[in-house]
Amino acid sequence: MTRLRWSPRSADDLTSIHAFVSQDSPQYADLIVRRIVSAAGSLTRFPESGRIVPEVGEPQLRELIVRPFRLVYRVKPGLVEVVTVFRSSRQFPEISE
Repeated sequence: MTRLRWSPRSADDLTSIHAFVSQDSPQYADLIVRRIVSAAGSLTRFPESGRIVPEVGEPQLRELIVRPFRLVYRVKPGLVEVVTVFRSSRQFPEISE
């Protein structure tokens, strides 16, 4: 089975998403973060289930849409690393290797 790793940036993204959404609804903040974490967890069984990120076009850099967020991850042998999570209405962020 493939391992899952959250980059420091993606962990910070989740924290920021939760903090922002909980200003209006702590319950919805919990729900959305659970949905994102669950989607990421499914990648351990199906690492190539997401689409290739259109802005980049690299087969190893993929994404899942967890409305209204994009969960961007990199596929490596035996490992899926979540790179960033951001609101889909925003511009695609700069991503380093």
